[in-house]
Amino acid sequence: MSRGWTAPAGAGVPIVTGDTKVVGRGAADRLFVITAGLGRRLPGSSPTAAGARSGDAVLMSGPIGCHGVTVLSTREGLGFEADVTSDSRPLHRLVAMMVAAGGADLHTLRDPTRGGLAAALNEIAAASSVGVRVEEKALPVPEPVRAACEMLGLDPAYVANEGCLVAFVAPGAAGRVLSAMRQMPEGRDAVRIGTVLAGGPVLVRTAIGSQRVLDMPLGEHLPRIC
Repeated sequence: MSRGWTAPAGAGVPIVTGDTKVVGRGAADRLFVITAGLGRRLPGSSPTAAGARSGDAVLMSGPIGCHGVTVLSTREGLGFEADVTSDSRPLHRLVAMMVAAGGADLHTLRDPTRGGLAAALNEIAAASSVGVRVEEKALPVPEPVRAACEMLGLDPAYVANEGCLVAFVAPGAAGRVLSAMRQMPEGRDAVRIGTVLAGGPVLVRTAIGSQRVLDMPLGEHLPRIC
């Protein structure tokens, strides 16, 4: 089987149909992949962007910035490919484990894709009317990603991801959910990165103890991935 077919097989996802996309001459560089998914709701939990509550723990399933740096490097020939690879992977098994461990205490789930972690946190904070404080030293940024972002003048919190998620969990269940996440290959590097506040903006507490606002991304997302 080709790699294109083994990925769905490994995720336990059958391919049942296909589609085509028509674009103008010269507008397609190589290949477009179009997908649509059918699933079932897991009982016992109803995570929503508006469900975050003051005191919730903010959990991250794995490193950030890998996908965006990989895409940018590949498109522009920057040479980071040897050190950074995309984090693209299915997360449904990880989510099922989290729901089993946290149930109704699992308040919010979000994949930090376009706009990165910064966009995801700001969208959740706005929908839930809460603030968020993130610990900079807890952010899981791989060293090659950090180095690439420093060279390009990018903040890893704004770089796109494809194979990780951010979760807002009631404080009493945070340890249990984090332990469950680390039992899965997709969550073995899961960490707690922050706490939900009663109000205010999304803040980052730096290593020296100061705080800065992590704003919603403005303008074009780099790299543009969709």
